[in-house]
Amino acid sequence: MAHALVAAVPAGASTASSPDPAAVVARLKAGFSTGRTKPLAWRLDQLHALRTLLTEQTDVLLAALRSDLGKGPQEAYRTEIGFTLNELDHTVAHLAEWLEPRPAAVPDAFQPAEARVVRDPLGVVLVIAPWNYPLQLALTPLVGALAAGNAAVVKPSELAPATSAALARLLPRYLDPQAVAVVEGAVAETTALLEQRFDHIFYTGNGTVGRIVMAAAARNLTPVTLELGGKSPVLVEPGVDLAATARRIVRGKFLNAGQTCVAPDYVLAIGDTAAALEEHLVTAVREAYGEDPSADEEYGRIVNERHFDRLIGLLGEGRVGHVGRVVTGGVHDRTNRYLAPTVLADVSPEAPVMREEIFGPILPVVGVPDLDSAIAFVNERDKPLALYAFTDSPQTKQRLTEETSSGALAFGLPVSHLAIPDLPFGGVGESGMGRYHGAYSIDTFSHTKAVLDKPLI
Repeated sequence: MAHALVAAVPAGASTASSPDPAAVVARLKAGFSTGRTKPLAWRLDQLHALRTLLTEQTDVLLAALRSDLGKGPQEAYRTEIGFTLNELDHTVAHLAEWLEPRPAAVPDAFQPAEARVVRDPLGVVLVIAPWNYPLQLALTPLVGALAAGNAAVVKPSELAPATSAALARLLPRYLDPQAVAVVEGAVAETTALLEQRFDHIFYTGNGTVGRIVMAAAARNLTPVTLELGGKSPVLVEPGVDLAATARRIVRGKFLNAGQTCVAPDYVLAIGDTAAALEEHLVTAVREAYGEDPSADEEYGRIVNERHFDRLIGLLGEGRVGHVGRVVTGGVHDRTNRYLAPTVLADVSPEAPVMREEIFGPILPVVGVPDLDSAIAFVNERDKPLALYAFTDSPQTKQRLTEETSSGALAFGLPVSHLAIPDLPFGGVGESGMGRYHGAYSIDTFSHTKAVLDKPLI
């Protein structure tokens, strides 16, 4: 979902002075053992307190996000603060219902008896957050952890230092310090955290570090949720409204300067749609960001020079053929970590830009002759975190639903499925394991326990 979370800093480096991870986990285990986190009243109190933090400290958080990623205030509020508030409000409204024991049918052979399913908190959980949405992706899993009655350690990303510092300063002020802690730092601190015995680890980031997290968790048989990423395709069929299609692709792709795990990674233009779609994408970029996107305060920046250099390498500095033809964009400024919204055409499927998750404002357009070829193209690669399609055909929608595998499938609107709390969010295969949001977060951060009660008479 985000590139190089802990591997971005040399081993042993630290970006902040944090408490000893072992002492932090021991303190939270002691707090959890008192039973303080289990009552519904405590859970709701923590959720309300988190909501208060977001509303009282909005300006502080917006400034931190601006400092870390150049996020404009409208986009930052909508995708970070507003998103989390929506998750909080949905959870508060439904939590009592979600926690109700569920009756289970008992076969006649065991009668008389009663059976039910209850949810137990897991204990102390670790949330490791990425840099691309450093507030939302730290706090939305925390909402689920607290709602399920757990204590939690939050490890913010060192690549978003201003947001990390804000979380470290504010969370202890608003939430129960016996149940919630923040540990800042880089590789050394993350490694020390992973050496502790947690009851669940929730990691958002890339597959390389995800494997490190999973290996560390295996030593203690700790369950994990891995929210990773991958190359999320967009299929465009002939006959659709290409102007509307281009506008929606542009809004989803270039949000947060393309640094979004479910952003459209590349377009598969079916049949003769590629040339016309290119023209509409140029218009859509201009409509969204003006003639000079660098002057638009809502258009973000690349997180750091290392990622900037990686993206410029994928562009190949304007070479044609194997790399592709620049349809629009390509302008960049390393000093300001600015890369204009960029569309590439005539891209080879073997080009570097097609072999790794782009995670930046570059959109390749690849032509394929027909739907069969598009489906084969998707299925020959790792299962994506999301698959998008613009089509007017019910048959195409049915085929994509039945013949492809992805974390999510959305028709006509990229990215926005995240904002629907009743939909599960998660990957499959290389794009991750586990799911959360809404009631699915309660499932993730709870043990679903079977209870059977048969009298002795």
